[in-house]
Amino acid sequence: MATTDVPARMDRLPWSRWHWTVLIGLGTVWILDGLEVTIVGALGQRLTDPAGGLHLSETQVGLAASCYVAGAVLGSLGFGYLTDRLGRKKLFLVTLALYLTATVLTAFSFTPIWFFIMRFFTGAGVGGEYAAINSAIDELVPARLRGRIDLLVNGSYWLGAAAGAALTLLLLNPGLFAENLGWRLAFGLGAVLGVGILVVRRNVPESPRWLFTHGRAADADKLVGDIERQVSEQTGERLEPVRDTIEVHERGSIGFGAVARTLLKTYPRRTLLGLGLFVGQAFLYNAVYFTQALVLAKFFGISGASVGGWLIPLAVGSLAGPVLLGRLFDTVGRKTMIAISYLGSGVLLVGTGVLFQQQLLSATTLTIAWSGVFFLASAGASAAYLTVSEIFPLEIRAMAIALFYSVGTGLGGIIGPVLFGGLVDTGSTTLVAAGYYLGAVMMMGGGVLELLIGVEAAQRSLEDIASPLSAEEPAPRQAA
Repeated sequence: MATTDVPARMDRLPWSRWHWTVLIGLGTVWILDGLEVTIVGALGQRLTDPAGGLHLSETQVGLAASCYVAGAVLGSLGFGYLTDRLGRKKLFLVTLALYLTATVLTAFSFTPIWFFIMRFFTGAGVGGEYAAINSAIDELVPARLRGRIDLLVNGSYWLGAAAGAALTLLLLNPGLFAENLGWRLAFGLGAVLGVGILVVRRNVPESPRWLFTHGRAADADKLVGDIERQVSEQTGERLEPVRDTIEVHERGSIGFGAVARTLLKTYPRRTLLGLGLFVGQAFLYNAVYFTQALVLAKFFGISGASVGGWLIPLAVGSLAGPVLLGRLFDTVGRKTMIAISYLGSGVLLVGTGVLFQQQLLSATTLTIAWSGVFFLASAGASAAYLTVSEIFPLEIRAMAIALFYSVGTGLGGIIGPVLFGGLVDTGSTTLVAAGYYLGAVMMMGGGVLELLIGVEAAQRSLEDIASPLSAEEPAPRQAA
């Protein structure tokens, strides 16, 4: 049994250069993720071109996407389990190293099978990042700022997406780069940026919260003392002592049985909430994002070489939402803002579907409408990761993120492209609009769940929202 004041000491820290190091070292990897995913999405046409060097068929391009999704799902589950078992720092170094290695090796693909394998391992690294990074950031950032920082981190994916879309206009220009070179350079550029992030990330410490729940209370206390000294020196503020403590006892590793009991028996309503939020955002995003290029080509005659330019407004709208609305998730509150994001984006997508079905939109006005939908939807999607990171005990936090991410990614990355791609292939605006309505209904369902059973976690300590399993007093056996 040990008594610790680590959570209270971390939550009362003023924002400092030390926090920026954490944010840059951990959060900026989503920029790389958005960069790569967007570039790969725009590469489809080049990869099927014999001059590109891989000679992939359209079916094989789809298979490569499936390999990436499969890797992300399995990687999130495997690395999520190890993150809770072995610590945040070990895994956020391993997952980034895997991601970078696989990305570099993708650039050297000369056969389809090699490309498929590297896409799988790239996905595995990305999936592991979601679990390790979200849990680490939420445990290191003060409670009063956790919402806006988490949304900023997850929303930064779209900064990379915008950059990736712009780069495709340059790298896929045969007048500047040979057909078999430009797409390889795209992977290499992301890896170069990732190496810089890896260097910064090495200076990010282990989560003190993870340490004290794994029998290392003395190490946690020493680490927080060092952090306090750095923050005090950087800000010039004198840190007041804290009185809030928590008692924990050392326990063995948390197995899958304990994870299942916690999710299904201790917090069943929170589990339902997490599923609703993740599935809702997955369907809405895939109703638009995975079919954007197809819709523009099929109904408006936009060529594949220029589609990257049309993606930039969507990425900007998706980035602006978390950046501009993030502060409100800490001040107005989680329940209100998540409900507004989910219900509002669903309503906007219904309106977009109606106008599209009536053929009242041009490529430009449709893109503007999509950008408006994504402004709210992106804030909601980022808040889904924030929610599942906050509402479950520390010992299973990374695994919970991994489970819900896997469900959302599985539905969005496998069912979504097949379903909505098939609707676009029909050439029917009515059927495509029906896909938008489905995505909107799923998104609004998440908003209704948030109103009914959402957990107000704004500016609350993580240990107050969900007591650690190692605490002396067990977590309540209901979804509060």
